[in-house]
Amino acid sequence: MNMNVKQYLGQLFLIGCCCWAWTAAAQSPAPRPVTWKDAASWKSISSFGTQLSPDGQWLAYVLSPNEGDSELILRKTADTTQYRYPIGAASFAQLGFSEDGKWIAFKVYPKDKERKAAAKTPGKPLLEKVFLVELATNKKTEFDRVRGFAFNGETATHLALLLAPAGSAPAPVPSDGPKGTDLLLYELKTAKSQNVGNVAEMSFNKKGDWLALAIDANEKAGNGVHLRNMATGALLIMDNDKASYRALNWTEKGDGLALLKGLKDEKFKNERFQVLGLRNFAGLPELVNYDPKLDSTRFPKGMTISPNRAPLWTDDLGRLLFGLHKLEPAKKDDPKASVAKLEAKKEAEPTSEIDRLTQIKADTSIKTLDDLAKALAKAKPDSSKKAMAMPPTKEEADKPDMTIWHWQDPRLQSRQQVLETQDKNFSFLAMYDVAGKTFTRLADSTLRTLQPMPKHQHALGLESKPYELDINLDGQTYADVYLVNLKTGNREKIMEKMYQASFWANPDPSPDGTKFIYAQDGHYWVYDVLAKTRRNLTEKVPTSFVNTETDTNVKLPTTPRIGWTSDSRYVLLRDLWNLWKISVDGKEMVNLSQYGQRGPIRIQGRMLAYPDEKGIDLKLPQYFRIYGERTKKSGIARLDNGQKMSLLLWEDASISNLAKAKKADALVFTRETFTTPTNYFVANAASLATAKQVTQNAPDLAKFAWSPGTRLVNYLSDKGDSLQGALFLPAGYEAGKKYPTIVYYYEKLSQTLHNFSQPGFSGTGWNPGVYTSNGYAVFIPDIVYKLNDPGMSAFWCVLPAVKAALQTGMIDEQRMGIHGHSWGGYQTSFLITQTDMFKAAAAGAPLTDLISMYNLIYWNSGNSNGSIFEASQGRLVPPWDNWEAYHRNSPMYHVKKVNTPLLLLHNDKDGAVDFTQGVEFYNALRRLKKPVVMIQYKGENHGLAKLPNRKDYSMRMMEFFDHHLKGKPAPEWLQHGVPKLELDDHLDKRSLFGGE
Repeated sequence: MNMNVKQYLGQLFLIGCCCWAWTAAAQSPAPRPVTWKDAASWKSISSFGTQLSPDGQWLAYVLSPNEGDSELILRKTADTTQYRYPIGAASFAQLGFSEDGKWIAFKVYPKDKERKAAAKTPGKPLLEKVFLVELATNKKTEFDRVRGFAFNGETATHLALLLAPAGSAPAPVPSDGPKGTDLLLYELKTAKSQNVGNVAEMSFNKKGDWLALAIDANEKAGNGVHLRNMATGALLIMDNDKASYRALNWTEKGDGLALLKGLKDEKFKNERFQVLGLRNFAGLPELVNYDPKLDSTRFPKGMTISPNRAPLWTDDLGRLLFGLHKLEPAKKDDPKASVAKLEAKKEAEPTSEIDRLTQIKADTSIKTLDDLAKALAKAKPDSSKKAMAMPPTKEEADKPDMTIWHWQDPRLQSRQQVLETQDKNFSFLAMYDVAGKTFTRLADSTLRTLQPMPKHQHALGLESKPYELDINLDGQTYADVYLVNLKTGNREKIMEKMYQASFWANPDPSPDGTKFIYAQDGHYWVYDVLAKTRRNLTEKVPTSFVNTETDTNVKLPTTPRIGWTSDSRYVLLRDLWNLWKISVDGKEMVNLSQYGQRGPIRIQGRMLAYPDEKGIDLKLPQYFRIYGERTKKSGIARLDNGQKMSLLLWEDASISNLAKAKKADALVFTRETFTTPTNYFVANAASLATAKQVTQNAPDLAKFAWSPGTRLVNYLSDKGDSLQGALFLPAGYEAGKKYPTIVYYYEKLSQTLHNFSQPGFSGTGWNPGVYTSNGYAVFIPDIVYKLNDPGMSAFWCVLPAVKAALQTGMIDEQRMGIHGHSWGGYQTSFLITQTDMFKAAAAGAPLTDLISMYNLIYWNSGNSNGSIFEASQGRLVPPWDNWEAYHRNSPMYHVKKVNTPLLLLHNDKDGAVDFTQGVEFYNALRRLKKPVVMIQYKGENHGLAKLPNRKDYSMRMMEFFDHHLKGKPAPEWLQHGVPKLELDDHLDKRSLFGGE
């Protein structure tokens, strides 16, 4: 065959291309399933710390692995420019842009290796840095050992950095020692810095032209409150005393500052506080001081101003609002005990500097420089009180350690224990009128909870104490509603025993403070504070605002309100589908969305584009998240001029997290599907159709096999409810082939159809993305509930859902497993008593005996479970009113019918579902010789918190399903268990990421 040169060269080129293609293919392995080892290093955008610069030019976000070190990425929104900064082991960044958008400052944390090393060396400090970046040049300036930082507001001329003490970690100092440290003021334009010592607190006003400093030095020398004029650099010492200064609180406008001043009184345990107020910042700031010790006629005896509530100025700068709490007298010892304590203290305390140093040298616990620094600090004469704590007196030692549970306790003793610190820190609202120099107590034991309304002319009080016992018994909530005049202190009860069917029943004041809206009997009402009249806002609106989708045992709960307009003339409400604008005078009621009942689109809620707004300004474009209840589509709609709503975005995806640049016409939002990770998009506010993706989430996505998509399954429950389920395809899915399937549920979750599942270690062991990557189909059906049948409701919904999903031909009916945690764990433990359809089940922290569960304690809150059963998730009447319902729906009473192998997770410190619930079910199944394995992680609560435990259970649960649904060999722990004496060896030999 003859071949010319051109042909020959062409063939050589083709051969070269083929070789290159083959080499490239060999170097790029085919995507493989995600392993749990991969999950540890998987990087994704943190759900916290993403921020758009005020000028809309930059987006900052954090890319972090499940384990290891993160990086902050700064991306320019107009082009592809981006900067990357390592920030250590942090899942989110503490960051802030300057108001002019020219600078960004962010924390840099110790690396993962440094944290692990420090954990092995107690006392080793872990210090945090701050990086300051000039965005135009990417010039970086580093600051070491920073505790906190802030730009000076709208002025944007300085960065203030509160430093940690040298040689120590940036943790709070002991409460009995000086809290002051160095403050560094860095001028952005000149790079000049100034150091201010002994600063305990700092705070800029909104404009940023004033900086308030609370000074707290050793022995309180020079303590006070200082003001720095940021324009001139002038420093004003507004008050100076051997006292503590705290709780700096600027007004919204930045024209007033309130704070507390505390003085030690040896007669009392706690400090006695005064309220300081600063105002008139246009000229020389004026200091106002209210000292209760000088007001013996009006200020209540035995009380002081509380340090647990920040004081504030009223809008007119005429009154100061603050909290009161009891003074605790210092304990008086009997003379003999006092003498003995004094002698013991004298013997224990070194009498000279030489003696103190000798004592430190003899201390064998000092092994590091940090230990030495701490010992020297403790050895100082003025800081030795805490170190010389006396042993308990005989009376204290002989005192019983016990609790009395009384049937008339409004709150269970367990609830009182949970709230003990909160109760101790509780304060009653009080007021000081500057012009009249009068003190007024606004709240007391009759009316404890009081919230000032906008403009500070009135306050709203909700008092539930008269009904507290019944509330804690049956979960139905009531409160008396009070109105308090903040000028006179006059109080009036305007509603008695108002029923709160949901959060939306609570009063919501208008921006002008003259009205409030509340929900009652399935309607929204408005109360006019000045006229003292009320009117039903929604009775004539041609729709219902009753939330008929709530299936808990409450009466006529309303749909969520959107909020007040900024002019206080209208309220925006939504029924189950549409957005309504209703005037408070009842003359206007407009359906703004016009999507129809059960139409293709539902208004879900407003997206907060203007975080500093006071009410909803209808002159500005307002943005709403929209959702397709039956399609699972979502998007964004815009309301213009309070009249016309237009559709900006509507996709087969989950669209969310819209935010607007503070000083520019730029919007950022997120988009995700089950197959594409969450990414941020930036667009001009006029149109979202041209939005540009500005983040790259999950950079390792292409390395792994991933689900090719989802299916939406429609079905009818056995009770006729029209429901849906989300079906997630396995990686490598081939039409006509059947796959092992995990069915997962927790009430209604079909709305998660478009949620991307980042590989990682959850507190329950469950991760749909990892399972689909490993060849499982995942099905998540909805469950709705009927009163007195929570377990049977799952049976009536899940089985029809699975039968509908089987019609897709994707699910292997011989290899189906079920899993749920908590309430989902209850559904799992119940379903295996009703059907043998599933070949394996994993139940996390399940309720198993509803009768005993009803009377147990929800230890995390301290409340009885009874109220949860009667008015919330349990959906049952009390057991003595329907014993049969409790038997019918309790897994324990059907335990003999269980044939499905069960993996049970229950932890000994579970504060939600008592550990005994898991033990009871395990023992019953074991007695009946049913296949059950219970995993218990010591000290863990309702979900797994410790990373090693989360890793371990994630692997064990997959090994369990792999064995029963894929036919893989059972690991030793599953086949034979692990004796206690062999457990340590088992854990040592077991590969952290590969099983046994």
